[in-house]
Amino acid sequence: MTTPNECPSWKKLQNHYHEIKNLHMRDMFASDPDRFDKFFLSSQDIFLDYSKNRITPRTMELLMELVRETRLQEKIQAMFTGEKINSTENRSVLHVALRNPADKPVYVQGQDVMPEVHRVLDKMRGFVHQVRHGEWTGWTGKKVRHVVNIGIGGSDLGPKMVTKALSSFNNDGPEMHFVSNVDPAHLENTLKKIDAETTLFIIASKSFTTQETMFNARQARSWFLEHAKNENHIERHFVAVSTNTDRVRQFGINPDNMFEFWDWVGGRFSLWSAIGLPIALSTGMNSFEQLLQGAHDMDNHFRSAPIESNMPIILALLSIWYTNFFQAQTQAVLPYSQYLKDFPAYLQQGEMESNGKSSTLDGNFVNYATGPVIWGEPGTNGQHAFYQLLHQGTVMVPCDFIIFARQPEHNDRQHRLLMANYLAQTQALMTGKTEEEARQEMNAAGMPPDKINKLLAHKIFPGNRPSNSIMIPELTPRNLGKLIALYEHKIFVQGAVWNINSFDQWGVELGKQLARAIEPELDHDRPVTSHDSSTNGLINLWKKL
Repeated sequence: MTTPNECPSWKKLQNHYHEIKNLHMRDMFASDPDRFDKFFLSSQDIFLDYSKNRITPRTMELLMELVRETRLQEKIQAMFTGEKINSTENRSVLHVALRNPADKPVYVQGQDVMPEVHRVLDKMRGFVHQVRHGEWTGWTGKKVRHVVNIGIGGSDLGPKMVTKALSSFNNDGPEMHFVSNVDPAHLENTLKKIDAETTLFIIASKSFTTQETMFNARQARSWFLEHAKNENHIERHFVAVSTNTDRVRQFGINPDNMFEFWDWVGGRFSLWSAIGLPIALSTGMNSFEQLLQGAHDMDNHFRSAPIESNMPIILALLSIWYTNFFQAQTQAVLPYSQYLKDFPAYLQQGEMESNGKSSTLDGNFVNYATGPVIWGEPGTNGQHAFYQLLHQGTVMVPCDFIIFARQPEHNDRQHRLLMANYLAQTQALMTGKTEEEARQEMNAAGMPPDKINKLLAHKIFPGNRPSNSIMIPELTPRNLGKLIALYEHKIFVQGAVWNINSFDQWGVELGKQLARAIEPELDHDRPVTSHDSSTNGLINLWKKL
């Protein structure tokens, strides 16, 4: 397969970068009154302004050439039709099937997977109804008031992010808790907030062997039995999201209370499956299905829109532009919504586990940059933390700003203040403040010349810092589904252009293997000498402490 830096367009982009790298966006806007209209997209009630980027129409033409030369459209078709594009694990990648209508078949090895997908959705619907309406009760007959999801990675980050984002849609649903860290404090602090009689535990693990998840699950089981005194009561308080029926049964969970998903569902793309059970229990099944519908809306846009107006493709190409030609190593995701507090952390796994790769699909080492570091924090809080670096630091950090245009339950004045900050930050990053402007500002304030000269360098903002502005009418389950799917497809496009496998994660294995080797060495007091001097020293220090 062709690597991107072997494509003619890559060389053209390198030359083009040197031609425009010193252009300032302030001048680009001044010379083109229609710049906003040229670099603006809307689809599925999501609005994207990408005019505040260090691009010209020629930049986008060349990036579109790169898309064509790396055969992106073929790769999109391969994913949606169930080809085994996860080549290192010989699997299809079909999270898109999880939100696909029942009457539209999707085939894996000649078999339509949609009947099974909707069978599990129907099972979820019945279970969610029972729990939320008090028909499913604990061993003492009390209604479920707390749900504890025990998982890690994709079995935690996705459902936790969406549950918190849609918390205003939890109308008399149970209170949700999420436990992922094997640090005992995470589970212990959660157990202090609940009581055994009214708590339902969801154990989310595809294999039901994930070390951290199963350790926490066994601890939760022991805690529960201290109160319930009878293993038969586990059936009313523990359910599983898994594919391993035997291990689920051995744990004590009735397989009838197991919700399945499939090996073509990657963990970080799994919230649309039964892994999303906490979302459905919190918001109700109707809201969960609207979330699926929103993602399907974005799937349709991604699959059918021309590349020039395809929102996931545009976002991906801008990321490639900065990662590979400006050598930007990080990208910030900045939601101006407290509901999206966990969205940057969710995308950290989504993008960094997907595209943090150093080998191509052909098994060769890459000689160009791939996945940048993704980070971020909600809106105005970040302004009083790391925005200083964004504005005046020595590194360029491309930013995505996300906001909901209206929040019906919010104070209008407060929301206008939030919106003003959202708009001002992207403008400030783009325009900056010149030496002349800074001097005039201080002169107007009556500052003496010697103080002006002393402060001048501190008052200058270089500007020319790129950002995308994403605006959505309001937070609804359907709109949230569109937003998440937008970023899922952006991640896919980046990987497709970089010719890497975005759907495996071999990089998490080595640490797990070494942990399994080290754990038995912590069970005795003898000095350890079998590792490097640092690891030996730390193990022996821990034993002394």
